[in-house]
Amino acid sequence: MSYENPWLYNGQIVDSELLDEYLGFVYIITNLTNNRKYIGKKLLKRTKTKQVKGRKKRTLVESDWKSYYGSNKELQADVESVGVHNFKREILRLCKTKGECNYYEAKQQFLLDVLEDVSYYNSWIQVKVHKKHLPT
Repeated sequence: MSYENPWLYNGQIVDSELLDEYLGFVYIITNLTNNRKYIGKKLLKRTKTKQVKGRKKRTLVESDWKSYYGSNKELQADVESVGVHNFKREILRLCKTKGECNYYEAKQQFLLDVLEDVSYYNSWIQVKVHKKHLPT
């Protein structure tokens, strides 16, 4: 294990090699002290721009997925106050495109009624998806 509080996928610890062919994933983070949950998505790579011989060059680099605990401020505050060891991070679905990540994140959020259930940190759902985003 090369990072603290690793992500799990199908009960197994996730490392970079397992994720090589994917662009991102949909996840659930569970606070083990109060059982509150958060459904989100995370991209594994991000675009980095650097100047090369006077021209801008874009490259893909690994994102901060290993240390990521969601974008929700309340969740982040809880991680800070009770510590990362009190959270379980699980990957629900591996995705090959950004559109696929968007779709399956929203699908899970709607299926689990995250906006209506106080046991979820989620406070909003934002999605823009087209049918062509889905895997065939």
